[in-house]
Amino acid sequence: MADPVNNVAKRLDMRAIRRSFGATTALDEVSLSVAAGEVCALVGQNGAGKSTLMAILAGALQPDAGTMVLDGVPYRPRDPLAARHAGVAMIHQELSIAPHLSVMENILLGMEPTRGPLGFIDRSRMRQIAAAALAELGHGDIAPDAAAADLSPAALQLVEIARACAVGCRVLILDEPTSSLSRDDVRRLFRLIGRLAERGIAVVYISHFIEEVKQVSNRFVVLRDGRNAGEGVTAETPSEAIVSQMVGRSLDDLYHRGERSAGEAIVQVEAVQPGDATLTLYRGEVLGIAGLLGSGRTRLLRAIFGLAPVTSGRIRIGAFSGAASPAGRWRQRVGFLSEDRHGEGLAPGMSIADNMTLSHLDPLGPYGLVVPSRQRAVAARWIERLGIRCSGERQNVAELSGGNQQKVALARLLHHDVDVLILDEPTRGIDVASKVQIYQLIDDLVARQKAVLLVSSYFPELLGMCDRIAVMARGRLGPARNVTEWNEHSLLMDASGARAS
Repeated sequence: MADPVNNVAKRLDMRAIRRSFGATTALDEVSLSVAAGEVCALVGQNGAGKSTLMAILAGALQPDAGTMVLDGVPYRPRDPLAARHAGVAMIHQELSIAPHLSVMENILLGMEPTRGPLGFIDRSRMRQIAAAALAELGHGDIAPDAAAADLSPAALQLVEIARACAVGCRVLILDEPTSSLSRDDVRRLFRLIGRLAERGIAVVYISHFIEEVKQVSNRFVVLRDGRNAGEGVTAETPSEAIVSQMVGRSLDDLYHRGERSAGEAIVQVEAVQPGDATLTLYRGEVLGIAGLLGSGRTRLLRAIFGLAPVTSGRIRIGAFSGAASPAGRWRQRVGFLSEDRHGEGLAPGMSIADNMTLSHLDPLGPYGLVVPSRQRAVAARWIERLGIRCSGERQNVAELSGGNQQKVALARLLHHDVDVLILDEPTRGIDVASKVQIYQLIDDLVARQKAVLLVSSYFPELLGMCDRIAVMARGRLGPARNVTEWNEHSLLMDASGARAS
């Protein structure tokens, strides 16, 4: 592959990096070079390998193979602190700020200057170093003694950047840095990145938003499916070409689509916040919501199911109108599959049978009682139907693989016999075989006039499964259009904001 930085002093050179997690190859011979004073955008769809590559660079993961060189010297940090000492700092989308500490304590956390033979922390020196770092960024207005909890998101991000600069940053990694910033804050951040590059710092900028990549970077590198998929000079490459390199493939035959016939409207959402969302879901269809991380898709689903407040607008489920609790939605035959199956999708300390049946105990015994033999029979039926690999219905659900846990979560919706299935990233983190089974299950449900509202970051999945798709970008939901009007390119263009760039 051509290397646009061959003729420039390389600050960082990563070559043939490999990393696997069990049988899954996350990175396969990936290379990335960044010059001193260059802003290099690292782009790719969710799951492309960006986070794994940057975790290796920042010392949070060790590569299985490959080499890294920093300013001509072999580089292999044993942990993030060692990376930070070497001058490599990563600022995550979720800021790692300790709110109960002061600004200067956050800037020098783990690297506090000391004095005297007993190694007491030199707070005066801490204040001087923190003030100098903030002034260097042009933000001497942030007081070193200020409580971090009192600062805005933009100011907290500056504190993280100051933390990197205070110890001599040579490579700065910014992971989706604008996700919680206002437009004015974004413009100020971009000016700051430009000043850092002028000082010779190499910046790796990770973003899904192509218009940001075009504004802030000199060069871009594309990852796709854990491999290098392209790179180029940003100013010389149209947005459409970058998106095409990110997509790079057509649909395959993984997706089951039988004959479908849309019936009556069963869910109507009118001008609901968040997202000023308006949509109608019909029986017998899969309506997809595309979007990137942080676009607001999950907040919308949670609002529909009653897990988040609806500040304005109206939701109608069949004959029921208005807000409802999750228990109320279950009674209205609406089921929700959370993207966080470990945090709220499943009860990890309980059995497979309990997880499948707790939302709907009526068939299992009289007067709210559970007859164990009935519960076992029900669970065994779903285990067989969904092909859940387990030792039995009493096995703890935490002992199952990710794909089998997801099948248990889906079995709960099937046992409840819901009419509306709200599915948030139903195939994230599971193997291909389990994905195919879930696709088949969704198609079977729709053939029985169930309605499915599907959120996915994986656009081929939406194109393969959905009848209509709407795109959510920066907190606003666009109109739903027939799936034949979309392709991966147009979905990514809309979701990333590239169409407006």
